[in-house]
Amino acid sequence: MNVLIVGLGRTGSYLADALAESGAHRVVAVESDESRDVPTTAAKIKVIWADGCEPSVLEEAGVRNSDLVVATTGDDEDNLVIAQLAKMHFAVPRVIARVNNPRNHWLYTKEWGVDVAVSPTDIIAKIIEEEMSLGDLVTLLKLKGGAVALAEIKLKQSSKAAGSLVSELELPQGVVIVVVMRGGEVIVPGGETRLEADDELLAVTSVEREHELLEALQ
Repeated sequence: MNVLIVGLGRTGSYLADALAESGAHRVVAVESDESRDVPTTAAKIKVIWADGCEPSVLEEAGVRNSDLVVATTGDDEDNLVIAQLAKMHFAVPRVIARVNNPRNHWLYTKEWGVDVAVSPTDIIAKIIEEEMSLGDLVTLLKLKGGAVALAEIKLKQSSKAAGSLVSELELPQGVVIVVVMRGGEVIVPGGETRLEADDELLAVTSVEREHELLEALQ
């Protein structure tokens, strides 16, 4: 995949380094501050020292052949300009932009050329919210644009699901227990699988039903 990263601050440098190191991607980076340290895999990365908000610079960086553009500068206005140029002017298939100030998150829309907006502050806040609200349920992965989750739940001694067959559980509609981990053993459960205290369950659920899943088990 051809990846163009605009902004070689800490986030951009780490991302460029990781993608180039994998060997699966061709990475080009644009940075206006020539005093910045380049990634350790610089030999695998083409770096253009110029202003990424200029269409001619993006053109030189190969934006027309890019599968993905990532705007990771420390300025939200610059990131929005880069995103809009990449999507609207150069028709890049996928554009990701960093949100530095959470108050600006509302601007990062598809109308501005942003397919995915990434805000470190929002991510931390959501993790804290989920940890505080869901307790023993941990969201491991979100799919389908965040609508579907892979969740982990550990059954306590007091869990009402402990000692029950999977077929006896009153699970919310659309929720499926896909794996039971017990003492280092991985079990693919069926209806006659009996759950035990300290089992760790992996379940696929809609995000909006995570609370119902937790209530059904604990």
